[in-house]
Amino acid sequence: MKKTVTILAMAATLSLSAAGAALASPSTQIWIPSTDVQAYKTLHLNFDNYLRTSKSDGYTANVISIGPTVGVLPWEKLQGEIGADFISDGSSAPGQSNNADSYPVYFHFKLGTPEDSLFKNSPAIAAGMYNIGLKSGVTNQNIAYGLLAKTLPLVGRLSAGGYSGNAAVLRKPDANAPSGTASDNNGVLLSWDRTMTEISDKLWVAVDYMSGKNLNGALSFGVSWAFAKNVSVILGYDIYNEPLTGGKNTVTTQIDINFP
Repeated sequence: MKKTVTILAMAATLSLSAAGAALASPSTQIWIPSTDVQAYKTLHLNFDNYLRTSKSDGYTANVISIGPTVGVLPWEKLQGEIGADFISDGSSAPGQSNNADSYPVYFHFKLGTPEDSLFKNSPAIAAGMYNIGLKSGVTNQNIAYGLLAKTLPLVGRLSAGGYSGNAAVLRKPDANAPSGTASDNNGVLLSWDRTMTEISDKLWVAVDYMSGKNLNGALSFGVSWAFAKNVSVILGYDIYNEPLTGGKNTVTTQIDINFP
């Protein structure tokens, strides 16, 4: 499927003292980046909400994410996008210098080439970075990734790749580590997505997975409905690999709008 809208799953914001996650949004599936790239001069806006499904003794704040992504390359075979997001859970307070909500701006970029562009039956290829935060040791997850994707008849699109981020920020609980956490900054990215043409060309479904017990490791799934050529809404669900870092599961609703 050639998605013309960005569908991003955002979870809770990163904090050194409490569990949460944050994704500054490149064009994505439900949670992980996709090989889709915004078309040249297309401005995309995302308005995302993430609601926790249960409470715990830990950090359970809900999150909003708002931000633009714009296509910047005019070529058919090599495409590019850049963007930024304002991500907040309303938890910032005076003196909390290690609270990610005090540094709510994140950046991202991507380069990609579509299927069949290099040679007949060649896969789509994409590489980029996201969660580029401004606070060292708090929001600078700086996740670099690469992906391959291929659309198969009847099956849909299959994507696979890997990621690597800042080891000082992407960590997992580890009782044997001096700080109680250990680096967990590398992993795999997998997804399946498909337009359900048997029902409607406006209906799209997807499942994706990001490995790791860091802030962002999760299994996500959802559906999207295109209300217009340039407007779609997604309803999704995110199951975090490690609740102590990713937090409790979230239900997400997202509105995505393109301005040609």
